[in-house]
Amino acid sequence: MKVAHLVTSFIEDGGPGDELVDLAAASDSTGVEPVVVVLGSSGDRWEVMRLRGLGVPVVELGLAPWDPRAVRRTARVLREHGVELVHTHRRHADVVGGLATRLGRGPALPLVSTLYKIENLPTNPAERLRRTATILMRRRMAARTVAISHLQRERYRRFSGTDRGLVIVPNGLADPGLLSADERARVRRTRGVADDGILAVSAAPMRRGQGQDLLLDAVAAVPPSIPLTVVLLGDGPLRPWLVSRVESDEVLASRVHFEPRPPHDPAREVIGAADMFLHTSRSAALPTELIRALALGVPTVASHVGGIPEIVTRGTGLLVPLDADPIADAVVRLASDPTLRARLAKGARGHFLANFEARGWAMRLRGVYDEVLARVPPEPVSRPVGSGPATLPPTFFDTPR
Repeated sequence: MKVAHLVTSFIEDGGPGDELVDLAAASDSTGVEPVVVVLGSSGDRWEVMRLRGLGVPVVELGLAPWDPRAVRRTARVLREHGVELVHTHRRHADVVGGLATRLGRGPALPLVSTLYKIENLPTNPAERLRRTATILMRRRMAARTVAISHLQRERYRRFSGTDRGLVIVPNGLADPGLLSADERARVRRTRGVADDGILAVSAAPMRRGQGQDLLLDAVAAVPPSIPLTVVLLGDGPLRPWLVSRVESDEVLASRVHFEPRPPHDPAREVIGAADMFLHTSRSAALPTELIRALALGVPTVASHVGGIPEIVTRGTGLLVPLDADPIADAVVRLASDPTLRARLAKGARGHFLANFEARGWAMRLRGVYDEVLARVPPEPVSRPVGSGPATLPPTFFDTPR
């Protein structure tokens, strides 16, 4: 089965990137032959080199956004590669793909579209009109729409009035494998973490909405009796402000360290050596950073928003409200209870293998493709579908401890 993945570029915020590479690497076991069509130009991007190294054809059209030539050029590429189904990623690709699959003498190629964001209510008439047009276009052109979380599906159903053709397939991740005891000890030692110390890591992009301000407030509120070291990984427009705040606070300066994260570096070692992973985003569909923490067997303290409760369950971590004091309380609870950390670490690893490992993800998508090619009619459902809870679990603050 030849499937073309149509993307605008590999630099879109929240769009396909490393995930598409992991999916392609897992496709050899599913009988899917992927082709990647990039509407723009990616140059020497890591994703392009890695995909080609896996034997995946990558066709770059080199066009500006909304260039009218994109539809015919995409249709030609689909014909040349003998594509049987098109999978689009993000709105621009949805439009181009939907039109390109209908060019030609034969019947239209089937199309699958993935949602990447949890939509909010439109704030003005123009936004409502754009949202309505996007939903109507997707319902008309896509045989299936893939939601990556249950909350995303529920939100989309509320906007569109139906969930016909909507399926839930959470994104996956290639298994990074657990760190050995020697690797873990080396990583912690190089960061000055004592034998009885607690290492916490956060890897969210340093931009608005990711909650690093809450995280720093919480770290400052952790009692000095907790030997806590916090590593903030990565970069972003807010990094200078975050660095300045840490440097101006004696408590934070003694606990918080910044480390760069080169592009496409999964930070396996530092996350895998941590006692806990911290993620305090104010909104999220299905953060890859949290899935990676699961894969590495690291318990998590995470905000109870978006699709995060589908990653962080009672068996894998602690869900907290968007408030610094509860976040600090959760950090203290995990830091003070090694038995709890060990139990959650084991649960995290098991949850990853069962629900987010890339080969399972690839097989679930293959099932969607098979249904579409067999022209199985989409049916609405009355409750969330897929492998996940029908309702969001409570935070650990809502239940007796």
